[in-house]
Amino acid sequence: MLGSGRGSNLSAIADACESGAARARIAIVLSDVPDAGILSRAQARGLPAQFVPPGPYRTKLDENAERAFIDALRQAEVDLVVLAGFMRILKGDFLRAFPQKVVNIHPSLLPAFPGLEAWKQALEHGVKVTGCTVHLVDQGVDTGAILGQDTVPVFDSDTAATLHERIQRAEHNLYPAVIAAWADGRIRVEGRVSRWAPRPADLLA
Repeated sequence: MLGSGRGSNLSAIADACESGAARARIAIVLSDVPDAGILSRAQARGLPAQFVPPGPYRTKLDENAERAFIDALRQAEVDLVVLAGFMRILKGDFLRAFPQKVVNIHPSLLPAFPGLEAWKQALEHGVKVTGCTVHLVDQGVDTGAILGQDTVPVFDSDTAATLHERIQRAEHNLYPAVIAAWADGRIRVEGRVSRWAPRPADLLA
């Protein structure tokens, strides 16, 4: 997992892994911010966690930093790279190192409102429904194949803060569910389209 902030999605995913709801294990947590909450949350759970200096750029990793992130993930033998509030754009060598294996969660129903502060964009446009999206990361900004979505109503009384909080609650359900499906091999991606195979329990229902 890669993150730059508080790490609330880390907690949700770790809970799912520990309970068996997701048959996965968090191998390592990396951050580009030395005092990021995601690192302290990981350490409190006994998960390997480290700060990796990002280099001089504000929105991307420099070449040395990118190599350090790749090396740390490879040493941890990860099968999936999960971005949880990681505030740098990943391109080039990083995506080639983990092809079709980098996922992100975005606080809108993509392709609507890509980019920063999507909940504010939703309020400004007056939509009545927004939500969150888990997607593969590609060379674009929030343009990769959509793996899962959940909707969130927008109320007339909403502020940016209340709407963002409600979207985050939806994220904490959606992200672990998508990772669980991925770990079970139930997600198949064909170009820009993803399909979910049912679980055996679903077939028996």
